[in-house]
Amino acid sequence: MSLVLCSVVLAALQVPVAQAPSPWPLLERAAKLYRSATSLNAEFIQVIDNEMIGQFESRGELWQAGESRLSMRFRDPPAEAIIADGRNLWVYTPSTAPRQVLRISLAQTPTYGVNVMSWILDRPRERYEATYLRSEEIDGHRVDAIELDPIDQTLPFTGAVVWLDRESALPRRVQLAERNGTTRTITLTDPRLNQPLPKHIFRFDIPDGVRVIDQ
Repeated sequence: MSLVLCSVVLAALQVPVAQAPSPWPLLERAAKLYRSATSLNAEFIQVIDNEMIGQFESRGELWQAGESRLSMRFRDPPAEAIIADGRNLWVYTPSTAPRQVLRISLAQTPTYGVNVMSWILDRPRERYEATYLRSEEIDGHRVDAIELDPIDQTLPFTGAVVWLDRESALPRRVQLAERNGTTRTITLTDPRLNQPLPKHIFRFDIPDGVRVIDQ
């Protein structure tokens, strides 16, 4: 009996352990696709989780073109917007800061301002140590989850996870561990590249009675 048991143990030890795939072919495919795109458009759900303020969920539509133009227009909370017009970043959140809008020079914002996709997909091999985590599904799409540990200390987060669509290579979800203790998760629905840009999508029109605060 002991000989049989010993043989079973030895046989088990000889079975090769499956290794996780390298994350770099997946990241580099996504980065190449992103660099060649003229625009990115998607519906989004953003969840902000912080021990001090609790959890806050919002949703809307995202447009992005290049490194300095971004539009996040919210349906919930309604009328809110974060717009980067190429020169300034506009932050309009009347649910928490009524009758005012912040205007911030993009030259003063870290690396890529609020452009999360550029943080993740621009030259990832130079900016991160990457680890393949797992394969799973998001909204019925097979994705690969990859953990990113920043080498570039100018980035405004200490760690990230990106979920890349296995078929399209586009990001379906990004999660950031920000330096202030906040965890930010952005899930994209039906991300599309190279769509025609709506007119004035990157322009913020100041509502009547709203004061501009420069920072």
